[in-house]
Formats: sequence, C-alpha cells, structure tokens
Amino acid sequence: MRAFTYTALPTRVVFGAGALDKLGEEIERLGARRALVLSTREQRSAGEDVARRLGSRAVGVYDKAVMHTPIESAEDARRLAAELKADCCVAIGGGSTTGLGKAIALTSSLPIVAIPTTFAGSEMTPIQGITADGIKKTVRDMRLLPKTVIYDPTLLLTLPARIAGPSGMNAIAHSVEALYAQEANPVTSLMAEESIRALGRSLPQVVRAPDDLEARGEALYGAWLAGICLGTVGMALHHKLCHTLGGSFNLPHAETHTIVLPHATRYNRDAAPEAMQRIARALGSSDAATGLYDLARSIGAPLALKDIGMSADGLDRAAEIATMNPYWNPRPIERSGIRALLQDAWEGRRPA
Repeated sequence: MRAFTYTALPTRVVFGAGALDKLGEEIERLGARRALVLSTREQRSAGEDVARRLGSRAVGVYDKAVMHTPIESAEDARRLAAELKADCCVAIGGGSTTGLGKAIALTSSLPIVAIPTTFAGSEMTPIQGITADGIKKTVRDMRLLPKTVIYDPTLLLTLPARIAGPSGMNAIAHSVEALYAQEANPVTSLMAEESIRALGRSLPQVVRAPDDLEARGEALYGAWLAGICLGTVGMALHHKLCHTLGGSFNLPHAETHTIVLPHATRYNRDAAPEAMQRIARALGSSDAATGLYDLARSIGAPLALKDIGMSADGLDRAAEIATMNPYWNPRPIERSGIRALLQDAWEGRRPA
C-alpha cells in the first residue's frame, strides 16, 4: 500500500428527518447570541423560518446570496454582519448561501452553522470560491469550515427535480475527483466510492418520486460523504474547468458540473485506471465516463453546454483560462485536449 496522509476535518454533523428542530441547541452549543441568517432571494421564506426558530437570537435575514459569490456580494454581507454585531452565521440553502457564509467568516472568523437544502457538499469543506473581475479564485482556510452542519431530508422534499438532479451530479463530481486526487488515501477513497453508489442509486428515485423521503435521505448521505472528500483532498481538471466556466462565463454551477463531469472523466480515463474501476463499479456500469453520462441522461439533467448558455465562440477563451495556471491532474494538461473536451461538452456528446 502506498504511503498517505489523512487529516479529519472537525465539523459536527446532525443528520436525520426533523434535525432542523435541533438548531436552537446547536446555536447554544456554540455560545452564540446574535445569529445572522443567510439565504437566497428565492429561499427567503426558509431564512425567515430559521429566524423564527431562533427568536431573539436572530439579528436579521440577509437574502442576497448568489452563485459564484461575487466579491461585491461578499463585501456587502460582511458589512451587514459587522453592523449587526453578529456572532455567528446560519446559512440555509445550497452552495451559494454556504459560500456567502464562508465569505463572511474569512474576514471575521464568525462560526457558521450550515443547513443544506441541496446536495452541494460545500458545507463540509474549508474551501471558498469568490469571483472578481470575471475570474473565480478559490482559497482554503480552516475559518471557512462550518462548525455544525444540519442535514434534514425533509427540507429537500420541495426541491424540484430540475435542481435535485444536477445538484446530485455536482456532489458525485467531488467523489470522482477524490478517487484520483494527488492526496488520495484509503479513507477518502472508501467514502468516495460509497458516495457515488448512494447517489447513483438514489438520484433517479429522487427525480421520479418527489415525496420519497428515504431516497432523499440516501442522496443527502451521499452528498455528505462527497463533501468530506472535497474538503479533505485536492481536486483536479474537472473542478478547474467548472470554476472557469462558472466564474468567467456565469454558467449555472450544478448544471455545469453535470455536463463537464463525463468528459473530464474520459480525459483522465487512461491515467487513473483504478479510480475508473471504482467509479464504474459504484455506478454498476462497464465504464466510468459513459456511466456518468447515462446517469445524467436518466435523471433528465442537461447534457450540453450550449443548452445552459455557453456560446461556441467562448470555448477557445475557456480553454485558455483553464490551462493558464499549472495544477495537478493525473493526465498532463494539454490545451488541444482541453479544447476538444470542451467541444464535446458543448455539443453534449456521449463519451466514446
């Protein structure tokens, strides 16, 4: 067995149907008295519900979280948190809301309680992506790691299939890259394969039967494991491409991950054979890349970048940005290969 280093991240997880009822106890555990509740505009009502549950311990609801965390949004939220003298943030929503909480924590060290309502996984990581001047950059800092994460499957019963499917594929992407990460280790690899298995089995049912709480619970379990993988080991080509397409072209986060994943997996296929075997096994497929594509198609997720707002004349620029700064990947980063990958993803081709 090869040598490895594994560092467990210190996040408290409260999981199960009705877990949101324990929010007050978790705030007490942190010793917080002035919580700023974060949400998107679309989830304002969920934010207000959290504020009601907290009563006098909630000092306000900030509902301006948006995807890719623009620097302007981050600075506005930081200003409000300081004005209200908040001593913690409660983020309810997907990756955009969790990301906003992290933006506040980065400059204030306020503890975060995350309440995911999608399968994003970012609630388990000390990683933040902020977009400035059209470029999305990431930072890793332990101040960004939520202190407590409350996973309540009942909060996902109203999640539409068009959001649930890509959100779950986004989580799978974390586990796929964890299996061939430079820092890969036996512990995260076990969690990554189990995550792919759980999500691959549950997502079709999540999309097919919106009221199936058991399926949503299994998918949330898979997303939790994927988040641990994302936070524990480094990512590679797939995440670099998605950050480029999201930050520089403002493409929707989960849908972009869904579309790019089979093609990035195909690009790395021959350079990471053991990882590919584990991915295929978890999906019950003979091939990792085609298995991922077929799963996305089976849940009605978008399959082509051209269908989510990417113009063909932006592909050259995307390839240039994605190859601009060297980073680790199991297969060397070649501009011609990345350009071909993006073309296949733009057209929505099934990987060969």
